[in-house]
Amino acid sequence: MAQQEINPKKIIPIAIGVIIIIVLLISWSSITITIEAGHGGVLFKRFGGGLELDKTYGEGFHFIAPWNKMYIYEVRQQEIAEDMNVLSSNGLEIQVDVSAWYQPSYEELAKLHAQIGTNYLQRVIIPSLRSSARSVVGRYTPEQIYSTKRDAIQDEIFDETKKLLDTKNVQLNEVLIRSIQLPPTIKEAIETKLKQEQLTLEYEFKLETASKEAERQKIEAQGKARANDIINASLTDKILREKGIEATLKLAQSSNSKVVVIGNSKDGLPLILGDSK
Repeated sequence: MAQQEINPKKIIPIAIGVIIIIVLLISWSSITITIEAGHGGVLFKRFGGGLELDKTYGEGFHFIAPWNKMYIYEVRQQEIAEDMNVLSSNGLEIQVDVSAWYQPSYEELAKLHAQIGTNYLQRVIIPSLRSSARSVVGRYTPEQIYSTKRDAIQDEIFDETKKLLDTKNVQLNEVLIRSIQLPPTIKEAIETKLKQEQLTLEYEFKLETASKEAERQKIEAQGKARANDIINASLTDKILREKGIEATLKLAQSSNSKVVVIGNSKDGLPLILGDSK
């Protein structure tokens, strides 16, 4: 039986296919990329003009040329906490613990990468937060910082930090003051002063309450006196005599009347006494 000759025209396509498969298997990791949930990608084209500034690659599976590179950013909200020493308006050193909630601007991710890079937290967020905190706290006294202006300080730090980060393609969501620590002697002095002010307010409240009650009683007494004056002025001798006559007539008409007693003065009114049947 004659040996079957191998046809080169059939072998070459098979060989090429095998080679392509081998190359794909070897280079698979460099031509594909998966962007996880909560992340975004920026593509750098080595031979195609550099960064794609107008596109952010979303979550999922992507093919890329093996000579290109994808930079991955977490685009979810993140938190940074900074414990720093700052000076109050009178030069007193205060320890402030501040946290910020932030995330990179998704639509401007390529610009963020081009201008700052993946280390944007250390390069812009932390310096901006520290600078704003020092600037804002420096406008207030220790007493204001400790007692009355904490919320205002927090809002001002947020506003100033946000202005800085908006120009850097970073979105600031919130700034929180987690704690403020004053030197023990200053803290004790402020607390003592606040207690004295509270006691003063309580004392003033009691005095005001007592004064209002005295005024109320005075007005009530004056009202009663005026009412009595009006009544006394209206009760003349003639009116009293007429009232007495009316009362006597009503008693006389009662079936239970038994005895009539006549007054001993010229204006005395008769009284009718008796018991019931």
